[in-house]
Amino acid sequence: MEVTTQKNSNVTTHPSRKSSSPWTIARKKFLKNKLALTSLIFLLFVAIISILAPYITTADVTKVNIGQMSLTPSGDHWLGTDKSGRDVFTRLLYGGRISLLVGISCTLFVIFLGTLIGSIAGYFGGTVDGLLMRFTDFILNFPFLVFVIVLNAILFGKVNGLWVLIMTISVLSWGGIARIVRSKVLAEKENEYITAAISIGCSPAKVIIKHLLPNILSTIIVQATITFATMIVAETGLSFLGFGVPQEIPSWGNMLNSAVEPDVLQFKLWIWVPPALIITITILSINFIGEGLKDAFNPKSRR
Repeated sequence: MEVTTQKNSNVTTHPSRKSSSPWTIARKKFLKNKLALTSLIFLLFVAIISILAPYITTADVTKVNIGQMSLTPSGDHWLGTDKSGRDVFTRLLYGGRISLLVGISCTLFVIFLGTLIGSIAGYFGGTVDGLLMRFTDFILNFPFLVFVIVLNAILFGKVNGLWVLIMTISVLSWGGIARIVRSKVLAEKENEYITAAISIGCSPAKVIIKHLLPNILSTIIVQATITFATMIVAETGLSFLGFGVPQEIPSWGNMLNSAVEPDVLQFKLWIWVPPALIITITILSINFIGEGLKDAFNPKSRR
């Protein structure tokens, strides 16, 4: 009897251990990834100083000053001036506001459209899936650059060019996200908890929003980081070619547009190297964050 009592007391004295949630595990794994964490800090720093640009510098971002054209870096102009006499450092800060705004806005639109269409196609299947996926194929095969150039030529000066650019890029970029979300929903809806939710009378919208999407949210978050980097690259490339953000609005892509001139490219490095460096480092940071999130949400990852 004494042995039995001792055994029972040993069993009851051990406290129960609660297993960590997948989100808690993912957060801990991400915080251990120093490269991803450093990239996140850098990206937040760039975003903050861009937002606070009016309080950091008082130079006019658009005023042309012929007497200060192409000045080398100095105490008055930390990164020199461009061909129009505008302060490069000031334009770099204000350009970050526009480039990040375009990237974030396009990412939100793309994720929303892709998730909406992909989840509907994956959940209903059949004819609905076939029609939506054919439409998605059409979007994926649409000539993106040609459409942006034509739309820019038609609407130039008639409406807000920045938001036209954002909407155009977004409408033509959601196809890949839709396919990924569809494949995840197709796999997830075979689980028993989805069948149970349908059997008790949950509407399709409720099943998708409350049951399916929360379980594929990690995939959507990872894709959002990749899309964010892609959207910044798209804005930069289009603005560099002269078909993106209007020239009167400073952006990193517009600043690079000066590099098409051989004289600037070879002898006036301060005009185009700063925006080129900040674009490169920002894109790398976003990609490192994406890789960190992918590892964090991967149950097979040991990091």
